[in-house]
Amino acid sequence: MIQDIAPHRLWNPYDPEKRCRAEDFVVCADGSSLLVADGGALRFPRRDELPLDADAPLTYLFSVDETAYFLVREPVPAPQGWSYQSLRQLRYAGNGTRAAFFAAYTAMHLAIWYRNNRFCGTCGHATVDSAEERALVCPSCGRIIYPQLIPAIIAGVIDGDRILLTKYAHRNLPFYALIAGFTEIGETFEECVAREVMEEVGLRVKNIRYYKSQPWGNVQDILAGFYCDVDGDTTIHMEENELKEAIWVPRDEVVGQTDDFSLTHDMMMTFRAGKEPR
Repeated sequence: MIQDIAPHRLWNPYDPEKRCRAEDFVVCADGSSLLVADGGALRFPRRDELPLDADAPLTYLFSVDETAYFLVREPVPAPQGWSYQSLRQLRYAGNGTRAAFFAAYTAMHLAIWYRNNRFCGTCGHATVDSAEERALVCPSCGRIIYPQLIPAIIAGVIDGDRILLTKYAHRNLPFYALIAGFTEIGETFEECVAREVMEEVGLRVKNIRYYKSQPWGNVQDILAGFYCDVDGDTTIHMEENELKEAIWVPRDEVVGQTDDFSLTHDMMMTFRAGKEPR
């Protein structure tokens, strides 16, 4: 999956004193897009490749191996040879290592968080960086704001040697996926699995068991993957506002997605191999 970046090492301690070197990468975000090199492999600009003032404020994000990633929190025009691209564009171009994609998704997560919390939601005062931890602080009312994590589930619904595969109603994606959705207030992961399956395909499920998780920074969520078994009737009643297709697929006919970065792909291939938790 995308966070499996071995043999690389990700370091994410908060270090407000860390300074950007010429060889370090700089993340420039424009809404839901990141500044990357045109053509070739996925790559962020290095400090000396951007027209930034020598004293331009840069916020340390994390490091992969010995290379640090910093965020510039003001708009930066795209220099020649560089362009802003969405995570979806970057993913389906398929021109990057796992380490590069993980850095892109994690950087976008933090960039959106910094952008959305420039002002305190309690009193409206401008926030400042904490000197002690990864947080934003309101100097007026004292509120502390931490990076947001939105929990969501992915559900591999199983009927014997068949798994339920779906396609989203409003996305032009050629491949199949699994049922997914965000957890509601006061809801457990297991309750979310049961609710989402019922809402999207009208099936009851049992034996809900955890598989593994994945950060997915483009919408600031943490995905928790579960397998579950159909409980009773296997007739699909598809919610057409959510899905355009929902079908039972035999184990040996499951085809994965176009890359192997997602938890969805991993769960589909794990089921195909007969290795899902029972």
